[in-house]
Order: sequence, then C-alpha cells, then structure tokens
Amino acid sequence: MATLATPGRHADGGGLYLVVGPGAARSWIFLFRWHGRLKEMGLGGLAGVSLAKARAKAEAARALVADGVNPIEAKREQEAVPTFGDFADAVVADLSPQWRNPKHRAQWTNTLTTDAAQLRPLRVDCIETADVLATLKPIWATKPETASRLRGRIERVLDAAKAKGHRTGENPARWRGHLDHLLPKRQKLTRGHHAALPFGDVPAFVGDLRQREAVAALALEFLIFTAARSGEVRGATWAEMDLKAKVWTVPAMRMKAGREHRVPLSARAVQILEAVQPLANGEAGAVVFPSAKGKPLSDAAFQALLIRMERNGQFTPHGFRSSFRDWAGEVSTFPRELAEEALAHVVGDATERAYRRGDALEKRRKLMNAWAGYCDPNRSATVVPIRRGG
Repeated sequence: MATLATPGRHADGGGLYLVVGPGAARSWIFLFRWHGRLKEMGLGGLAGVSLAKARAKAEAARALVADGVNPIEAKREQEAVPTFGDFADAVVADLSPQWRNPKHRAQWTNTLTTDAAQLRPLRVDCIETADVLATLKPIWATKPETASRLRGRIERVLDAAKAKGHRTGENPARWRGHLDHLLPKRQKLTRGHHAALPFGDVPAFVGDLRQREAVAALALEFLIFTAARSGEVRGATWAEMDLKAKVWTVPAMRMKAGREHRVPLSARAVQILEAVQPLANGEAGAVVFPSAKGKPLSDAAFQALLIRMERNGQFTPHGFRSSFRDWAGEVSTFPRELAEEALAHVVGDATERAYRRGDALEKRRKLMNAWAGYCDPNRSATVVPIRRGG
C-alpha cells in the first residue's frame, strides 16, 4: 500500500499532486493540459508550503487556465516585476544625466533608500495606498519637508513603473484628490496665513534654485533676497531700478500700503538684475522678469517652477516674507522696526510716523545684506546672463 513516503506522485484532486522523490524529498506540483499537452507547474516544497496553501495555489492556477491564461507564463511574468528598491535605483540612474549637481542624486538616493526603506522589498505592482501612508505618516508632521519630497519621489517612481508596464491603475502616492484627503495639508503644519519655508532651509532652497536656468527661478531668488511680495517682483520694471545706487523704488500705486517703498539691493540681487538685463533690449519701461511673450510673469509661473522642483504645496512665494521675518527676529540683532520697514509694513501710530520722515534706507541695507549673506549657499556664485533665444 502506497504511503506519503513512497516515491512517486500522490494525487490530492483537481490537478494537485505531492511528488515524493529520492531521499524523501517532497514537493507540490499542479498538472494541467495546455493546447492538448500536459504541463507541470511547481508550487513549492512541502516544508514551506502547507496542504492548505498548495490547494489555494492550485485553485488560482485552475482559474487562470479556465480564463485561457497559462499559469506558468503568468508566474514567470509576475516574477519579472521588479521590487520598488530595484526600480527606484534604476529611475535615479536614468534621471542622473539631467542633474548638473551631484548632490541631487545623493538626495534622491538617500530618501528612496533610507526614508522609503519599508517599500524597497515590495514589488512595484503590489504597492498600495496603505503602504505609502505607512511610509509617510511617521515623518509627515515632524519632518514635513522631507516627507513631502519623499512623497513626490515615490509618486515619480510608481509613475515610471506604470509607464514600463509594471503597474496598472491610479498612483497611490498621488497628492491631489487622493492623499490630500488622508494626510493633513502642509499649510496647517506651518505658521501664518501663507505656508512658509523655515528660514533654516532657505539657503538649501536657494542652492536648488540656482540649478534652474529660467527667468522664473531668478525672479523667485530675487523675491527671496528682497523680501518683496510676488506681485511687486513680477510687475517690476527697469524704470524702477537704479543699479548704480543699488536701490529698487516701487511706486505707491504698486504697493499694498499705497506708499512708495525703496528696497536696498544686495550684491546678489544686483547680480540677478544684471543677468536678466539683456532681455529688456534697452527699454526703460520693460518688465524686469518677462515671460516668453515679454509680459510680466504670472503667479502660475512660480507655481509651475515649484512643481518642477517637487515643492508645490509646501510653501508659497509670499511665505518667504515670513521666513525673512522669523530670521530677523530669531537670529539677527536688528531692531524689530527695521525688519517691519523692510517688509513695507506700517510701523507705529500716525504721530510716530509723522515724526519719522525717513525710511532708514542705509540701516535697512545692512539688514538686507545680512539676510543675503545668510541665504546665499555660495557667496562667490555668479549668474550667466539670459538672452532671448538663448
């Protein structure tokens, strides 16, 4: 009488067999006919696959055969799907040639290796929203900048996996219309009405900006160095600029408070102006930071820039005024009134303002030079002039 120790095939039913080989080696197989020929599919050894698991595997294989799919080929294709870790490494390698600064590769590698460690062993076609949330939630509130960058990079990797045919369906790392309903919005994690980048992170962001060859990038950097409002920068004309005196005079009609505002320009701010000056073609009334059509940049230009930098939703251009104010109050030794004047805020009551006729331009120049020195990751950096068609 045959026993499970007897060499040979022992049927369980439905094409499932336990194969006992020499030396009592035992494994499961599934037998099925494909185009008239008998096929044998391995399901694993008895030591690692219980009878219940073997029956479940056999049932899944039978369902594939019934649907006209060869379960052996399906298994081979499934095993060919890469893990998130392997595919992420490949994506970083593919993107590296477009990064001029080697630190970008290091940043991507670090976030996708360290911060996304629990995703790396998972196949890219098996990653779901719960997996992404489990990766982001531990750092979403404590390290919001890192978490937001990580989310964007996970989304980029999974989009690439879908493009390669390794995934189907929606991207579980997508923010708009998906994770924005499951995670607190960044604006709620940042003080103030406008989401602001912590001043300690501004120098690194300026460094990232300088890797971008675009008028919008120079305009945003100019906004940071002058602590001006977005509309004031985007609407600036060359008639308002005095490069020799290093002063930008914004007329009252363009100011929120309705009064003229003089902005002392740091060396870096002047350098940026010199870089975009060729775009004006000598026209005094031309806008300083023009779009491709020669008109002032729109707010959408800054938003598009932040999207390309994977920073959209983390902070706003206006938020850099808060970054400046926090720096001035927490790090610098300049008086509060000077920082408020630099922001073109109304300081003091009507009587106090009546006696204070000047605007402390030269004192504010020292303040803005100190801010520029703090923000600039490389004080010897230069800007290549931008020319139309170049």
